[in-house]
Amino acid sequence: MKHTQQPEALLVLQDGSVYRGLALGKKGTAGGEICFNTGMTGYQEIYTDPSYYGQVIINTTSHIGNYGVLHDAEQESSGVKIRGMVCNFFSNIHSRYTADGSLQDYFEQANIVGIHGIDTRQLVRYIRSKGVMNCIISSEILDPALLLAELQKVPDMEGLELSSEVSTKNAYEQGDPESALRVAVLDLGVKRSILSNFNERGVFTKVFPAKTPFAELAAWKPNGFFIANGPGDPAAMPYAVETVKQALDTDKPVFGICLGHQILSLASGISTYKMHNGHRGLNHPVKNLITGHCEITSQNHGFAVRAEEVRDHANVELTHVNLNDNTIEGIRRKDKPAFSVQYHPESSPGPHDSRYLFDQFVQMMKE
Repeated sequence: MKHTQQPEALLVLQDGSVYRGLALGKKGTAGGEICFNTGMTGYQEIYTDPSYYGQVIINTTSHIGNYGVLHDAEQESSGVKIRGMVCNFFSNIHSRYTADGSLQDYFEQANIVGIHGIDTRQLVRYIRSKGVMNCIISSEILDPALLLAELQKVPDMEGLELSSEVSTKNAYEQGDPESALRVAVLDLGVKRSILSNFNERGVFTKVFPAKTPFAELAAWKPNGFFIANGPGDPAAMPYAVETVKQALDTDKPVFGICLGHQILSLASGISTYKMHNGHRGLNHPVKNLITGHCEITSQNHGFAVRAEEVRDHANVELTHVNLNDNTIEGIRRKDKPAFSVQYHPESSPGPHDSRYLFDQFVQMMKE
């Protein structure tokens, strides 16, 4: 299909910048915080990651859609969580013989609006310079002024609590009920591949809604507590911070990933801040300060914990640091069996340099 046969679409940024391209997915209008992911593969895992809820994703790799979708195997949640997608070239056909269908059909079914034919290299360089901002995509409103007016209705991510919107509504269990190890998962937007990593290690998990009172988690008598990833501003989640404080008081092992890392930090008295443009991709170098080894990591976050507060904290030790910008990538408590990392060690679709952290948590529960 030639690009000229496809309907037009507009992308308008919060500062008034306008990009013209071609429509993909569902015809319509969608707005959210625009951010970019540098991963060369794994687009379906990105779109279904609850941490991206409320965001419009720029895929920086040139071709998107060329290997289709797998409705079950590559889903990180019950469905698509992004608000919209921007890419350079969008393929309406796919070559993977095991695929269930095309990305176009997948987006149509999920009511996702997107735009392609955009110079994503230029767009990403612009966002890296100006900083993250809201945007709006439309294939039905092609007047930039009207779209900019619609964009004013999109809430800012800073101060926004979103985990309770993507969290499970009812608690559920996964794994072997006869397992000797039980982990209570506080679901702030947990990915399926995280639960799979626990189950593969013989850990029985119970996933609790984000605002579950701590007493309910403790009543299940877990051996440890896991604080999941998720979307939104961690500073807008005092309910989760209080839950983690109570989990720490039990002296049972606590493990946090991404948003869970930020919540553990807040529970330890360390504040968070919104980053200039965040980290999203599969190629972020992180140094483990305990072992001296470097890990290539999968990341997805727009907030971070304050480095000076970590270094000044009497009971918190810095364990991992980002080698690109020296931001905090991991901490552990000196006085409690608790640790967390800012990146994603489950790393679906990869790389798998950091999955040892699940083994570390399992070992802590056995001791």
